[in-house]
Amino acid sequence: MRLFASLCFLALLSCSSSQPPQKAGKQPPLPADMPAVWKARFETSQGPFVIEVRKEWAPKGAERFWKLVTSRFFDDSRFYRVRPGFIVQFGIAGDPSVQSLWNAAPLADDSRRESNLRGTVSFAQSGPGSRRTQVFVNLKDNRALDRDGFVPFGRVIEGIEIFDKLYAGYGEWSPPGRGPEAARIQTQGNAYLNARFPRLDRILKARPLLD
Repeated sequence: MRLFASLCFLALLSCSSSQPPQKAGKQPPLPADMPAVWKARFETSQGPFVIEVRKEWAPKGAERFWKLVTSRFFDDSRFYRVRPGFIVQFGIAGDPSVQSLWNAAPLADDSRRESNLRGTVSFAQSGPGSRRTQVFVNLKDNRALDRDGFVPFGRVIEGIEIFDKLYAGYGEWSPPGRGPEAARIQTQGNAYLNARFPRLDRILKARPLLD
């Protein structure tokens, strides 16, 4: 229960996001439908990593992550919860007005088909029907999280070592620790993090890798 409680977050309702216009010559047009298997490349303050997303693992979670990446939701956001040897959590927009757009509907649950092993990526949640935008990467085999409803939808296939380099000096989030408060990030965004937690590592941008 303590592991479950520590991963719970204040719920933010989320919704479908329209695709932003693409600059000519910068990127091929996005496919009309999400591929069954696709990759997202994240550029960060510690270097790049790539997540491979598999629809068969968690169709609803994979679709939500597709919408987040293709709408550039993760750009200029922070790794706000870093617990060495356990998880790294991210997925609150740096701009509260962007975060507030994801407030229309909760994400329905997926049945778990894969275990929370090192490198897998799952949505954070606080109970049935509560997944929104926050995700975490498992830094070790966390099979204990399987029974609490955390459902992997992808895995880090390149750059897993990046997560072992992220700044963890602020500790666990508050409460119970003294790290960034998830509720305040949601309402104050990067202004709060830059003022109080300037050493947090950041996501510079995230984009789908298209063949």
